Amino acid sequence: MKRILLLAVFAVSFLCRISAQSDVFEVKSPDKKICFSLKIDDDRQLAYKVAVAGKDVIDWSVTGYSKDAQGGVFKCESITPFNINRSLLASEEGSVLEIGQKAKRKMNKPLKVSSQWKPIWGKRAIVKDNYSSWNFKVNYESGGMNAFNVRVYNDGIAFKYSLTVFDEPGGYEHTEFNFAGDYTAWYYNGERHNIGPEKLSDANGERLPLMTIKAADDLYLALHEADLAANGWPMRLRSEAGSTSFSVIPEKIEPNTLVVQGAWRVLMVGKTPGDLVDSHLLELLNPEPYQDFSWVRPGVYLWDWRIDGAVWEGYRYGMNYESWVKMIDFAADEGFQGLVLDANWYGPEFEKDSDPTKGDKARDVQRIIKYGKDKGVGVWLYLNDVAGTNYPIEETLAQYEEWGASGVKYGFMNGNPQEKNRKTQEITALCAKHHLMVDYHDYPVHPFGQMRTWPNAVTREYCKAQLDGRQIFQPKTFVTSAFVNMVAGPIDQNNGFLELHQGRTTRKDNNQEVPSTVTGEIARTLITWSGATVIPDIPEYYQKYPTLLEFLSAEKQPWQESITLAGEIGEYIVMARQNKDGDWLIGAATNEDARTLSIPLKFLGKGKYTATVTTDAEDTHYRTNRETLKTNDPVSVNRKSALTIDLAPGGGACILIRK
Repeated sequence: MKRILLLAVFAVSFLCRISAQSDVFEVKSPDKKICFSLKIDDDRQLAYKVAVAGKDVIDWSVTGYSKDAQGGVFKCESITPFNINRSLLASEEGSVLEIGQKAKRKMNKPLKVSSQWKPIWGKRAIVKDNYSSWNFKVNYESGGMNAFNVRVYNDGIAFKYSLTVFDEPGGYEHTEFNFAGDYTAWYYNGERHNIGPEKLSDANGERLPLMTIKAADDLYLALHEADLAANGWPMRLRSEAGSTSFSVIPEKIEPNTLVVQGAWRVLMVGKTPGDLVDSHLLELLNPEPYQDFSWVRPGVYLWDWRIDGAVWEGYRYGMNYESWVKMIDFAADEGFQGLVLDANWYGPEFEKDSDPTKGDKARDVQRIIKYGKDKGVGVWLYLNDVAGTNYPIEETLAQYEEWGASGVKYGFMNGNPQEKNRKTQEITALCAKHHLMVDYHDYPVHPFGQMRTWPNAVTREYCKAQLDGRQIFQPKTFVTSAFVNMVAGPIDQNNGFLELHQGRTTRKDNNQEVPSTVTGEIARTLITWSGATVIPDIPEYYQKYPTLLEFLSAEKQPWQESITLAGEIGEYIVMARQNKDGDWLIGAATNEDARTLSIPLKFLGKGKYTATVTTDAEDTHYRTNRETLKTNDPVSVNRKSALTIDLAPGGGACILIRK
């Protein structure tokens, strides 16, 4: 297919060449509200801009390649539009001339694509995949060439370079995002609270995507990338104080190489920040799966790391077989999908001679996997990068498959961002080969929609996991990351901790207090999008709060629908999700401020429903009184109803609606 596409590009170039600087090519979204424009500017550089509802949000910005990281981009000789018939590319039939003739008939206007995607798991069962597409061949005066691809959806734009050929040394992508106003932005910031709110003109130096932007009260944007190649560098952004322009920090492409596909540069668009959360744009820009993934089991998973040392009525939990049995039994009773076994089960995780298939607990691990399998509960195994590097990784994963494990939690991957990206993709593919789901922790590379291609890549710690306590994680951290980190993809934040009394816990690892409320904690498990909702407490603390446990047990994936009902970045969020049984669950969470919210239920279907509402109590506060709540008697509701809820500082609400 790649060879045919190359031939088609060159064939079209003989049929039509457009190089006049006055020519501007426009690609509009299906609803006509977003317009992507492309031209060769006065300096003979390829330039683009983006307008929403007739107003520019990105002014003319240069994109192209250069010899070195500091130099100007190569001068353009011409740009040539083309579109290729998909069915033709799917076969080896057709001569170069036939391909060129068919392309010529379609190249004078963008293609309209209308289809749908049915994910194995995700935010909803059916996703519309509608967009306008146009492709361009870019000829450089230096002799290089690109295929430049554009897609415009109703919720954003994307462009990328593919089939890039350089005939001389060097090769650096230079892409600018010259924002049309001094908007307010937030940025991913590793395992710390996100940067922002920050005016674009105040940004100075490097910033990491995902970048969420408030351009107006009714216009929000998000800047990221999609479908990053295994040899690609994860995108980094750079700006200078006083400027509203950001650029991709260039990484070198070796000379005389064929780059089949660069990453999509993506600008998401919504009227509310919730529109960005609900978007599937990043996933849709990734290829469909290469194999069957029907074995992937999204849902709620228990976790043994934070239970270690917990005491309940004289029993002390540990990371051992007896405690694992108690966790498996609880998971089976509540319909949870599994249990995650964390570090050191095969030996000290950072020691090179710790064999990831052996160790003191290896026999117990095999026993608990079998015990869980008999009860319909899967078991995940931790694997540190030290063992993943110093022992044959495929042999290790094959061993885990033979034992019957259902997933791998991969921690502390070493290397620069390009190396980590390559390794992440290789391990994900190997896990898929051996029917293992995978969760990446400890500063992983950012997600870029790859869960469409690899549905076994169910989550990653692209956030600040909240169990590090109040020295970093605060209520505002959650309601910021929900509109920043989570827009990029599924995240593992370890919400749902319920031992929240004042003072340190009995846990061995990081026993600091968690600044939240019990109701807010369970609400966060629903709000956080993840193929594996990993909850960190012992069974007895969930059983202590029956209505919260009922809500948590109702989080049955795959989700049929997800809607961000309301929210503001850093302030609050209200999320509704429909489980596989048709029940609706609503989770609300706030920052350090108390607030009262009215939640219209117009998303419900026809007929009557019963709503059970659990909220913080009148005296609840995330600093002083975390473990109080109240549950109202079930009430009858329909799509015309609205529920009023009160959220305590740092708290939340959980609403379970059944037919």
